Order: sequence, then C-alpha cells, then structure tokens
Amino acid sequence: MTTAPKKTALSAAPVESAASVAEAAPAPAPSASPQMFAAPAATLTELQGRLRAAAEKGLAETRSAYVNAKVAAEETADALETSYAAARAGVVAINAKALESLIVNVEANFNFVKSALGVGGFADYLALQSEFARSRLDAVTNQAKAIGELAQKTTLDSLEPLKAQVAKSFKLAL
Repeated sequence: MTTAPKKTALSAAPVESAASVAEAAPAPAPSASPQMFAAPAATLTELQGRLRAAAEKGLAETRSAYVNAKVAAEETADALETSYAAARAGVVAINAKALESLIVNVEANFNFVKSALGVGGFADYLALQSEFARSRLDAVTNQAKAIGELAQKTTLDSLEPLKAQVAKSFKLAL
C-alpha cells in the first residue's frame, strides 16, 4: 500500500511570480530627486581631485627628499674620499719618517761599533757606551716626538672633512 505524500499549507498555496510581488510592494516615495544623485557625483569628482592633488604633492615631496638625500650622500662620499686621501698621505709621511729614523739609528749603531773597535781600554769603552746610550735616548725621544706630531696632524687632517660634513648635515637636518 502506497501512501501519497501529504500536502502542507505552504505547498498548497499558489506560487506568486516575482512580477506580482513587485506590483504588490508599495512604491518608493518620489522624494528622491535627480539633483540628489548629481551631488554625490560632484562630490566623487571633487574627492578624486583631492586625492590626485594629495598624491601629486606627496610625490613632489618624495622627489625633493630623494634629491636632498642624494646630494647629502654625494657630499658625504666626497668628504670620505678627502678624509681617506689625507689619511693615506699622512700614513705615507709617517712611514717615511719612521724609515728615516731607522736609517739614522742604524748609522749611529754602525758608527758606535767602529768607534768601539778603536777604543784603547775598558774605561774608554764605558765612556763611549754611556755617551752613545745618552745620544740614542735623546735621538729616539726626538724621533718619537716627531712621529707622534705627524700622527696627530694626520688624524686632524683626515677627520676635518668628516667633521665639516657632519656639522653641515646636522645643520641641514635642523
């Protein structure tokens, strides 16, 4: 025995078409005028113009900042090159002074050995040795002082371009 499906109240109701439902819905109030829709379009155009102007202003400021950063970087690179050149020249001068001091010290040692070989007695040798030690101590002190002054001058000369660039950079930043 088969049973037929039962019909419910919803399935029994006739299905209305979308057109009939739209006709049955109340019509919107005619208060919406064409000017109401025109205002947002003008506002949208105005908003687009403002956004474009802001974007162009931001782009111009970014370009300006890039140019300033590029100029500062180039100036810093030039200052570093100048500083490096001064340091290199100073190191060459220090090395030349050290080599000169070495040559003077070697010649003094050879002269002492020649003099020591010609000494007649032990007392003369002690006098020659003490004079040689005193003269070498004075010479080494003067040589160290000269090399120290040269090193100080080299340091100041090599740091001056960097000091000037840092001062200029901070002056621009403020």
